[in-house]
Amino acid sequence: MIYTFRYRTELPASIRATAPEGETWIIRSAGRSKYRFVLVTDVPLIPNANLTVTKVPDATPGIIAKYAFNDEQSVLARVRYNRLIDIFLGIACYSLQSHLRTTVTGMGQVETDELFVGVDKSGSQYVIPVQAKGGNDRLNRVQIEQDIAVCSEKMPSLICRPVGAQFMKDDLIALFEFEQQGDDIRVASEKHYLLVSPDAVTDDDLARYRRRL
Repeated sequence: MIYTFRYRTELPASIRATAPEGETWIIRSAGRSKYRFVLVTDVPLIPNANLTVTKVPDATPGIIAKYAFNDEQSVLARVRYNRLIDIFLGIACYSLQSHLRTTVTGMGQVETDELFVGVDKSGSQYVIPVQAKGGNDRLNRVQIEQDIAVCSEKMPSLICRPVGAQFMKDDLIALFEFEQQGDDIRVASEKHYLLVSPDAVTDDDLARYRRRL
């Protein structure tokens, strides 16, 4: 039940109604098997429908595309095969581990959907925790907070750039980069990528992308 209300569904209306206007309740870890209710700014982490869409030639193996489900594992597979983290962040990224389960001081057990490491042209190194959502699931700020805590404790020498991946519809994926500001999680950047056949990227598309530079 705790897992469901922390990550999967809204709290009951009777609890949400006690939050002041503009704020909402979340359940944070307070140590091993301990939790506490916390009031935070009510900013849903959902895709902005007004953003432009960038077409990316789909490199997903056909057999994967045929049998994939519309869930977080399908999102992660498409992100991985199409190097979308590299494209989004502008650095070379490599998948280090899927479903990393570990403990963090003061939080207890936490889990990250996938952990990437990366390097840029200057040699700076990064750790990129990724939370992925498919279907009707939404990105969850508690999980983003935990990802940042994992990186801070386990890989303090690397630059942490937490990312969220959200299926908007078939082959359209929203990517977010998050940033922690005080006690809040905010969206630092957001891009939408549509996976298409190579010939679906037209000359007009390429001309439009050049104007973005």
